[in-house]
Amino acid sequence: MAGTNPCVYLIDGSSYVFRAYFALPPLSNSTGLPTQAIYGFTNMIQKLLKTHRPRYLAVVFDAGRETFRNQLYRDYKGNRPDTPADLIPQFPYFRKLLEAMNIAVLEMEGFEADDLIATLARHFSSRGNEVVIVSGDKDLMQLIGKSVRLLDTTKEKWIGVEEVREKFGVEPEKVVEVMALMGDSVDNIPGVKGIGEKTASALIQRFHSLENLFDHLDELEKTGLRGMARLRKALTDGKASAFLSRDLATVRTDVPIHVEWARLGYHGFNKGRLRELFTQLEFTQLLKALDVEEAAESQT
Repeated sequence: MAGTNPCVYLIDGSSYVFRAYFALPPLSNSTGLPTQAIYGFTNMIQKLLKTHRPRYLAVVFDAGRETFRNQLYRDYKGNRPDTPADLIPQFPYFRKLLEAMNIAVLEMEGFEADDLIATLARHFSSRGNEVVIVSGDKDLMQLIGKSVRLLDTTKEKWIGVEEVREKFGVEPEKVVEVMALMGDSVDNIPGVKGIGEKTASALIQRFHSLENLFDHLDELEKTGLRGMARLRKALTDGKASAFLSRDLATVRTDVPIHVEWARLGYHGFNKGRLRELFTQLEFTQLLKALDVEEAAESQT
């Protein structure tokens, strides 16, 4: 990603929160406040800062579970369990920590974090900025291009155009066409019943879009796929579901959000505020690391 324009990192904060929660055993401070997700989240953010040293970044959160997609499809994400009871009291601290770290936090009612990320990625990349989306969410692969990549910090894996082609067999902008057919069990997007990822990929490689596919069902035999009668029936019966699923899977790039570039600039922690939080949360190891960092700075 060569270029002289600044690079901005857009972090899927909600995925970080849940990843941190499930990665660690239960922890709490002496007041009984659960802290494992806060502790894991803090470590993940600090690791990202140390490893990649972003100059501009924001953490983007979902503002709530209800969005315009629930109006399109009542059962969207309806298969997800309720938020764990011991995670709920930890939520306010993610924002407090990011505030102490001087990292911008973005969210907007009615839209998912993915939509804000998509809008900002499109905006900044169109201005010539490089964009790194920190997430392993396959929904966001539709945004990848010359100036936009995904960074899956779970595996420290970079995902660009070639990686999308390897996974889905199509260009990034066609990922939603594949997902429209195969669905997505994570978000409870129905897709077309009986069509999996390989078949969906093969169909979009051949027909390129849902519109063209359904306009040329008489050419299905040319794909060489097995079970032609079953496939034809599945597509005929699932046409409406396919188009609905594409709408659900497509991230919005027109969210009415305006972010000043200067707000995304990162210039280091507010160490005093961070120390207060670490003390309250009883993060002994993180306090020691902060002491070491301050001692090293005092000697330079």
